[in-house]
Amino acid sequence: MQNFSLLDLSPVPEGKTAGDALAATVDLAQHAERLGYHRYWLAEHHNMPGIASAATSVVIGHVAGATKTMRIGAGGIMLPNHAPLVIAEQFGTLATLYPGRIDLGLGRAPGTDMATARALRRHMAPEDSFPNDVQELIAYLGDMPDNATVRAIPGTGTHVPVWILGSSLYGAQLAAYLGLPYAFASHFAPAMLEQAIETYRQTFRPSEFLDKPHVMMAAGVCAADTDEEATYHRSSQILAFARLRTGKPGKLPYPVEDVTREIPTPVLAQVREALACSATGSPDRVRQQLGTLIDTFQPDELMITGMIHDHAARLRSFEIAAEILQEMRLQPEAA
Repeated sequence: MQNFSLLDLSPVPEGKTAGDALAATVDLAQHAERLGYHRYWLAEHHNMPGIASAATSVVIGHVAGATKTMRIGAGGIMLPNHAPLVIAEQFGTLATLYPGRIDLGLGRAPGTDMATARALRRHMAPEDSFPNDVQELIAYLGDMPDNATVRAIPGTGTHVPVWILGSSLYGAQLAAYLGLPYAFASHFAPAMLEQAIETYRQTFRPSEFLDKPHVMMAAGVCAADTDEEATYHRSSQILAFARLRTGKPGKLPYPVEDVTREIPTPVLAQVREALACSATGSPDRVRQQLGTLIDTFQPDELMITGMIHDHAARLRSFEIAAEILQEMRLQPEAA
């Protein structure tokens, strides 16, 4: 593992506002930079009361302006919602303002329900244009000639690093074909993680962007000083995911002592399966669980995330995780 990074959805906790969530995001990013996180990514979701990062490029700019060295990016932009030129201009502007610090992860899902997707896109095309849209976007960020009919200004010549995101074999195959880095959304959809990594690495074609495959996996983390405290704080994310699965999305719930009293058993089983790529507990327990994930899947990078209602507890969780991951990252050098 070369680096460890952080994914933030700007969660809006019950009892708080979107403004509170965005302020917490900036505070968390500043802490993450001091703690040694390599990247800080934000994700595009729409029409979700519990997530404040819908205008993802705007929030990325706000976070980049509040930090100094850490890479800031999208994990990701849902490209079917946008014209490639618009995203090239947005991220070209970000890269111009914060050179050498901006990442662009691209996803194929809408990041919302179908009614909201229609409101975003206005005219939904029946064909899948994602591969072509990715290549069009990359071209806008590359060295286009001055006489090109359409150019992204700012954007042309910025060479913003583009990642393909996915939770199935589709993204793995596309990233391998285009020779791009690949990030797997194992923090909420781990079922095909092993197969996707294998497919990506075996079919990767060297490109002007990468000479060998580079894969990042994601994992949920809820760390605290004791197992009991971590389990308590983790309940907020379990409740939120269960409500989303049952068509009742809302703000990030307050934690509870016993989630089994709040969630029907079949739903809870589905949620635990979806969130299985995770580490919860005291530092020793989290160290063991993260170590197992890294040893099993051998990612080039690990990105962690965690939806915790209490901001101070969230900061503490990522602090514990950073200490553990810093040790793991340096371990080969010390051996």
